[in-house]
Amino acid sequence: MVRGEDTVSRLTGLEVFLPDGRRLGVVHDAVVDANGLQCTHLFVRDPDEALVEGSVHIAIPWRWIRAVDQIVLLRWFPPTPIPMNS
Repeated sequence: MVRGEDTVSRLTGLEVFLPDGRRLGVVHDAVVDANGLQCTHLFVRDPDEALVEGSVHIAIPWRWIRAVDQIVLLRWFPPTPIPMNS
């Protein structure tokens, strides 16, 4: 888990990639659990239409994330494209 305001704010603007190397989008914001002060989700903006129908912003659960450094690498992502009304 990512903890601390400095660490969470550093995630904003990082590119997010699926396990197969496709680019999902860019981290727009993070959801932090106020009780445990842990990041629970990342909001990703402007996902590729081929991955998310309508390119609507998507919340990625922290448990889907494999690594964070200069990019965010996911360990899992559902079959694509994700329908807008799922």
